[in-house]
Amino acid sequence: MKKMGSVRLTLILAVLLFASSFYYLPYYVSKPGMAKELEPIIEVEGGFEEEGSFMLTTIRMGRANIYSYLMAKLSDYQEIHPLEEIRAENETDEEYTARQLHMMDSSKINAIEVAYKKAGLPIEYDYNGVYVLQVIPEMPADGKLMVGDRIVQVDGKPFSSSTEFIEYVGKKKLGETVTLTVQNKDDNQDITLPLKQFNETSEKVGIGISLVDDKEIKVTPEVNVRTDEIGGPSAGLMFSLEIYNQLIETDLTNGYEIAGTGTMSSDGTVGRIGGIEKKVVAADKAGADIFLAPNEEGANGSNYEAAVRTAKDINTNMKIVPIDTFEEAVNYLEQLK
Repeated sequence: MKKMGSVRLTLILAVLLFASSFYYLPYYVSKPGMAKELEPIIEVEGGFEEEGSFMLTTIRMGRANIYSYLMAKLSDYQEIHPLEEIRAENETDEEYTARQLHMMDSSKINAIEVAYKKAGLPIEYDYNGVYVLQVIPEMPADGKLMVGDRIVQVDGKPFSSSTEFIEYVGKKKLGETVTLTVQNKDDNQDITLPLKQFNETSEKVGIGISLVDDKEIKVTPEVNVRTDEIGGPSAGLMFSLEIYNQLIETDLTNGYEIAGTGTMSSDGTVGRIGGIEKKVVAADKAGADIFLAPNEEGANGSNYEAAVRTAKDINTNMKIVPIDTFEEAVNYLEQLK
């Protein structure tokens, strides 16, 4: 009987442990991801080969259950984030994922533009409107627009960028309305929304959405960037370097394994990213020789400073290099022995 009771208790505990793994806490856990070679991901038609490699670095991010929460508490370079720090208020997992993927698409377009301009090659755009990235609760767009909706006209007029859209709406006054032509699942519909103050202390009015340009870039030779389910804008710098390296005959890698991170603006500015410490760890594990880090013009607490501290902490021989612009990264690589 005692043996039967012991077996029953063991089974009950096993079921409880299994069930608890599916109970998510109001936190996310982030940890070092991978350093992935870009040459198999990016293909420029007729592009030149390279002896070394450029690598993007990632962070693994997921909802915390009891076990991942405890593991993060006990582990170096794992971090616990409150839900509201990662996702906007009332944002679903699907909306968060969509927002990350759209930011990745924008990052790819900027990287292509910067690389082809540097190589002296022509660029053309097809502009399709703007994507809704986020809807702010209790603002006029709440319940009317969804993440992923494409806005193609405002008050019956086309526009050429999200900046132009924001400027147009910003000139209107409290209580006025805007009519948006929205494309959702290939159907167009007009939605009229009133303008509302964002908060009581601000005179700024709007409908309560954040946007990203929906545009296609046309270049010759053609380039294909396959990112699958990788989201976010932080691979922009490494995308631009890999694309440019395939466009030119000189190999910028010089046989080195070069990892890094940083957003890429269309003017070539490299921007700050989150969680750079985890990316340094990922790059070191992958055997990178060099890590390019956003310098933020030498600001206190910059990504570069955090990367240097992490490199020292994990005792890596990987060289950490501060980068502010795409041009600066190319100049550094051209001087490698």
